[in-house]
Amino acid sequence: MPYVARTPHQLGAVLKACRKRKALSQGAVGARVGLRQATISDLATQTDASTVGSLFKALSALGLELAISDRARPTVKTKEW
Repeated sequence: MPYVARTPHQLGAVLKACRKRKALSQGAVGARVGLRQATISDLATQTDASTVGSLFKALSALGLELAISDRARPTVKTKEW
């Protein structure tokens, strides 16, 4: 299921939700890729202060990937006469 995150806060919430959906503790996620529990916590709560390397390690531990795409443009409705 794709998730959309446009801010660090939204990204942290997505990571936390995915971790909980997989019933993994912060410590278990960190242990999978050599990160401390505190680092996993920071990714969920202080994402803007985390490193890109830590983010990718956490994504890997959760079996997730990062996909970059153009934002969908809102459709413009025109009046029909």
